[in-house]
Amino acid sequence: QVQLVESGGGFVQPGGSLKLSCAASRSIFSISWMGWYRQAPGKQRELVARINTSGSTNYAESVKGRFLIARENAKSQVYLQMDSLKPEDTAVYYCNKWPPYYYWGQGTQVTVSS
Repeated sequence: QVQLVESGGGFVQPGGSLKLSCAASRSIFSISWMGWYRQAPGKQRELVARINTSGSTNYAESVKGRFLIARENAKSQVYLQMDSLKPEDTAVYYCNKWPPYYYWGQGTQVTVSS
């Protein structure tokens, strides 16, 4: 099975930026859609962005214009550039296929607070 490892989270002030990385244990060339998800305390996990093999993207309305998703298939990596961060972006962020298919990794914590 594919194992997924997220990294890049941290503590930032509102308006700050972070870049998250997702490393897959095997090639992702054959995975049509890859996505970033997040889960805040007491909330359901939600899709925040997805990208397909052709480079098409979709974003949740709450992050549109602030986040950018990218993939580098040869490196088995998916990235999420997050700018203009808001306190409501605070959550654990995960990557996975869309629709979710693989076991969830540990995620990476993003905390936005002043």
